[in-house]
Amino acid sequence: MSPVERSVKDARAGMARAVEQQDPKLRTMFEVARVLAGGYDLGTLLPRLLACLIDSWEAADSGILSLYDPEKEQLSVVAAQGYDMAALKKIHLALGEAMGGRVIATGEAELYPTPDDIARARANLTPEHLELWKQASSAIGPPLSAVCIPLITTQARVGVFLLENHTQAGSFGVDDLPFLLAVSDLVALAIENARLRKELQDTRALEEANRLKAEVISTLAHEMRTPLTSIKGYSTALLMDEGLFSPAAQREFLQIIDEECSVLQGLIQDLLESSIIEAGFLKLELQPVMLPRLAKALVEDFAHISQKHRFMVDFPREFPVIDADPDRVAQVLRNLLDNAVKYSPDGGLVVVRGQVGENEVTISVADQGVGIAPEHLNRLFEKYFRIESGLGRHVVGSGLGLPICHAIVESHGGRIWAESELGQGTILYFTLPIHRAGQEPVGQEE
Repeated sequence: MSPVERSVKDARAGMARAVEQQDPKLRTMFEVARVLAGGYDLGTLLPRLLACLIDSWEAADSGILSLYDPEKEQLSVVAAQGYDMAALKKIHLALGEAMGGRVIATGEAELYPTPDDIARARANLTPEHLELWKQASSAIGPPLSAVCIPLITTQARVGVFLLENHTQAGSFGVDDLPFLLAVSDLVALAIENARLRKELQDTRALEEANRLKAEVISTLAHEMRTPLTSIKGYSTALLMDEGLFSPAAQREFLQIIDEECSVLQGLIQDLLESSIIEAGFLKLELQPVMLPRLAKALVEDFAHISQKHRFMVDFPREFPVIDADPDRVAQVLRNLLDNAVKYSPDGGLVVVRGQVGENEVTISVADQGVGIAPEHLNRLFEKYFRIESGLGRHVVGSGLGLPICHAIVESHGGRIWAESELGQGTILYFTLPIHRAGQEPVGQEE
């Protein structure tokens, strides 16, 4: 620490000591300002503020801080000291109800110097709220005096805070009001600023989501245009005079049309799956699944499609039967195999491997392709995120395949991740629980 920094720190410490010695209210204000300068979110800020007020000011033993909802026209407790929060959270005061409701309605601070004053102020509590209030205060007993302060900005009513003393009547006086109103101004502004920051963050997040959606729609439109152009061109050619093309050429055209239709079908399926997952409608039909058999069947399909690649399936002989949705697990494996083939266009070995852990199995698909840069690994499973292939050519795809895999695996209670280095290939892993609670693992022979 430099001499200048040490001098500043000593000066601040000296100022704090002087404030504490001169006036307890100034000390409290100093502590409140320090909390406000912390830049906390509302969920952290409000309990800290209330605790700071009560801990640094001897007149207050307990307190409640409530925020006002202008749409519902009611107060809801967001922080409390000394009370049972579980009961307080069920209380939603209407305008004019009890101390908080009256103060938020009038916008004026009110003193309650005696237990009788407090009882009169709470006389219009609904029976339900009265019962909840008794539950919330059972550990601390009734207050002997209280003060209730509105939190108001020039824009709106924000809320109220209630401070109470349980040992002495008349603990709060008229001379305390200027100090408490000054504190309330600071607290109200801090709450509004925190709300504005949250709204700004939400707006930015929404703008980013909309940008990404627009980008993926544009990408998908481009992806669909290519196969549609091929389908249109070759089908138009086939509708011309049959004498122009030999049977072999016609078969080739039909083969191309079939392949391009499969590309379109995949793109549309990804969009539909993504929409289903986003809407929370992903359903699993769990049943016993033999993963080695499932993996071998899928690999055989890919071996027929890609002549450049060599495929290997490596599972232990004693591999447990997994309780899972076979169609969804096949969808995950198919997507990982498809990526392995597309991103290793020069061929090479693709290995599907299974490993057995204590409570889960791990399936991996490894290729010898172009690999993935480190900065992209953590974003692979983000919706709408696509990376450049590094192949010098365009790779057809929606960019939704891996996010869909992520959702399917997590819905099974598993995990999915990737390991890769540029030029060294990629390994994608996912896990599945071996069995559900109460179910014994079952072995199988291959």
